[in-house]
Amino acid sequence: MGTLEQPCYTLIQAPTDTEQPCEMTLKRDLENGDIPGKQAALKKVIQLILNGERLPGILMTVIRFVMPLEDHTIKKLLLVFWEIVPKTTPDGKLLQEMILVCDAYRKDLSHPNEFIRGSTLRFLCKLKEPELLEPLMPTIRSCLEHRHSYVRRNAVLAIFTIYKNFDFLIPDAPELISNFLEGEQDMSCKRNAFMMLIHADQERALTYLSTCIDQVNSFGDILQLVIVELIYKVCHANPGERARFIRCIYNLLNSSSPAVRYEAAGTLVTLSSAPTAIKAAANCYIELIVKESDNNVKLIVLDRLVALKDSPQQEKILQELAMDVLRILSTPDLEVRKKTLNLALELVTMRSVNEMVEVLKKEVGKTHNTVEHEDTGKYRQLLVRTLHTISMKFPDVAANVIPILMDFLSDNNELAATDVLVFVREAIQRFEGLRSQIIDRLLGSLATIRSVTVQCHALWILGEYASSSGEILGVVSAIRGSLGELPIVEDEMRKAAGEAGEDDGSGDKAGQQQQQQKVTADGTYASQSAFSTTTSSLKADDRPPLRKYLLEGNFYLGAVIANTLVKLAFRYISLEADVNKQNAFCAEVMLVISSIVHLGKSGLPQKAMTDDDYDRMMLCLQVVSERTPSLASVFTVQCRGALSHMLAAKSEEEEAQRRDRKASKVVEHVDDHISFSRLTKGSDLSSTDDMFDLSMSMAVSGGKKEGIDLSTSKLSKVTQLTGFSDPVYAEAYVHINQYDIVLDVLIVNQTNDTLQNCTLELATLGDLKLVEKPQPIVLAPHDFCNIKANVKVASTENGFIFGNIVYDVKGSTSDRNVVILNDIHVDIMDYIVPATCTDLEFRQMWLEFEWENKVTVNTQMTELKAYLDYLCKSTNMKCLTPEKALTGAGDYMAANLYARSIFGEDALANLSIEKPLDNPEAAVTGHIRIRAKSQGMAISLGDKINKVQKATIKSVGA
Repeated sequence: MGTLEQPCYTLIQAPTDTEQPCEMTLKRDLENGDIPGKQAALKKVIQLILNGERLPGILMTVIRFVMPLEDHTIKKLLLVFWEIVPKTTPDGKLLQEMILVCDAYRKDLSHPNEFIRGSTLRFLCKLKEPELLEPLMPTIRSCLEHRHSYVRRNAVLAIFTIYKNFDFLIPDAPELISNFLEGEQDMSCKRNAFMMLIHADQERALTYLSTCIDQVNSFGDILQLVIVELIYKVCHANPGERARFIRCIYNLLNSSSPAVRYEAAGTLVTLSSAPTAIKAAANCYIELIVKESDNNVKLIVLDRLVALKDSPQQEKILQELAMDVLRILSTPDLEVRKKTLNLALELVTMRSVNEMVEVLKKEVGKTHNTVEHEDTGKYRQLLVRTLHTISMKFPDVAANVIPILMDFLSDNNELAATDVLVFVREAIQRFEGLRSQIIDRLLGSLATIRSVTVQCHALWILGEYASSSGEILGVVSAIRGSLGELPIVEDEMRKAAGEAGEDDGSGDKAGQQQQQQKVTADGTYASQSAFSTTTSSLKADDRPPLRKYLLEGNFYLGAVIANTLVKLAFRYISLEADVNKQNAFCAEVMLVISSIVHLGKSGLPQKAMTDDDYDRMMLCLQVVSERTPSLASVFTVQCRGALSHMLAAKSEEEEAQRRDRKASKVVEHVDDHISFSRLTKGSDLSSTDDMFDLSMSMAVSGGKKEGIDLSTSKLSKVTQLTGFSDPVYAEAYVHINQYDIVLDVLIVNQTNDTLQNCTLELATLGDLKLVEKPQPIVLAPHDFCNIKANVKVASTENGFIFGNIVYDVKGSTSDRNVVILNDIHVDIMDYIVPATCTDLEFRQMWLEFEWENKVTVNTQMTELKAYLDYLCKSTNMKCLTPEKALTGAGDYMAANLYARSIFGEDALANLSIEKPLDNPEAAVTGHIRIRAKSQGMAISLGDKINKVQKATIKSVGA
């Protein structure tokens, strides 16, 4: 092996741009230099030895001229020097000079300064030569009685390490430390001593714990943590001891240290499945989350709380604590709130649903009274969705939820208001008894809605579900009131003419008073009236809501109004027998639609009406005029049937996902042993919670393994960097762990020469950063060694790591030799995971993301669905389009895909593919549009899709 593999506990980064000093210079500085000079020389010696230099003549110089010095910095450097310096001859015998060093150790262990004593004791933990340690044992024992706790606790650590490595040097160590523990008062010393007894003599540790088990709450947190560790180990090794120590764990749940409470709760859950134990641990977790300020800690503890409900028995216990879980909502962090609401949703029952709804309604009220923040709107969305799910799960509470959610319709946050309408749409479809209440509340909120999108949703619901004559007339009246006086164009022209007359008449005097002189671009003066500049904006604000949106050019709203009025007309005709009233109602509907069409063609709006909106409104006019039964069926029956079919498909998909989650949880493994409680020791205690059972049974079961898939094994991550005929062979195992890439590079010297200063030089391309430069090594003939390099990743995009190996041949006078390495490609797929989002969120992100990459489909695959599945599998993206929408035969397919990176970046893709039906052997054609917030993400994902498409062409060609 290379010299890099010497036993050493300390690594020091040496500067590579400085000139390496020679041994004679270092000796001179160590002999004749002053204190700072000797410090600098000693540092250089340490760096050279770490780099593989032997420096055999330096040892005696250090012993003679440096070791007698009393400078504390020198003494600290000497501890590092004695650690790394070779202490044996090539045949393994201890160097004679080390006798002098051993005497220096003994003097430092008796030094009056407690820091020097403690540092020396810590250093002795690193020594691997028993010949050096044996003369020091009496002095080490005496340090247990030192007045300072720093010396005593390091003495315990030194005795523990020496006993673990060379027990013949101090065979009575457990008894010695046990006696020390009984008389010690310092908590850090007691902790180290107790930890040694746990590993060296558990019986003595248990005996000590039994004597002071009632005083555990008064111990320091570091000692309490070690006690928890001991109880955990003992109770797993001997389940009969659980009853003896379970009360101690219960007491530690009330410790003043959050770390102790967290560990005690985890140990309690592992040791006992009793309802009281689970409830106590869950309460402890909840208290920790509520009182802890660090959001990362909150998320970690919350994950443990979520993991508790995986067991059906524990889930029933946690359901009693559903209201306590909602206390976590006081945390301002959005991610914590999101996980909390998801957990509460899974724990809610008929007993707690009413109380939970009241708490969530209070949380909704709090979001209205706080200053608007970016997370406030998102939290409001989470609350709306939670109340939506609860209402669908427990229909009895829907009547209490709907009024509070209707207040969101006038909210500035369009996403929250849209979520409310999604809930209203599902509630009004499923709960017929609430329809009249929802229609009344929706009509009352229509005038306060501030968003065009929300207006469209609300009008659709009103048109679809207004069923009585009174409700129909109320909806039409509300629409007419929100449009203002009809026809719209003539009314706008009259208002414009009236404003002009007012400006010419009574406004002259005021206009003259408000005039200001302004300088134009060419340097001349111009007059401007404050009255004239403000009047038009004030008049625009006074317009009714729907008219204002139409004048801004939102004629999709006009198409929605026309659709709504047609549905209402058909429904009114079916309810009203009087033909005159039928004709009058239809005439009013046609007046409204024709007025909107006229406005779109007049040129008054800010944006022109699109052809699609015009065609839709003209179609509605024709439908109202003809009024055939087939068209009536389309507008009144089939629309609602499509909605109910969509909601049913959504419910089936959610139910299937829920079943899959439950099915994926393995309750009992096939090769698990069967425990008969009456035949085990301590029949009243459950031993099924032992986490070592599964690993032990798998180790002894000897079950057959099916063929190993090399594509998923570690061998697939090995990259060959050089050729087999190169003088230096190198290959790298690329291990990716979220933000870090660890390159474990194997370097083999294939020559008969000794390679000196063999250096692995690396560089990166992309958003990668090399953390540290690998150290030079010396390779003997046909020797090998492993070098590790760390690379930090900052964002989701493809990157490359490239470089070379540089080395010198011993005895050669030529230039340095270089071996060029193959590039290591960092795949974007290592950072992308499938994720899910709602259709509304997908559309919102699609509008916001500015980087788009369009990829043409180039494949030999002939099935549309097969190509989609292959793409999702190859790119780690999740298909958001429901499965039922993708089934069936057809000549085209459109689907939305979504994924999220570990850095929080979103990736969207829209797949549009087709193939001719008359040619089943034709290949799939089309394109994929990728959108992302960053350019690198969009380009890298496009490159990945092109790469996997080429793989399909090669496989078909083969």
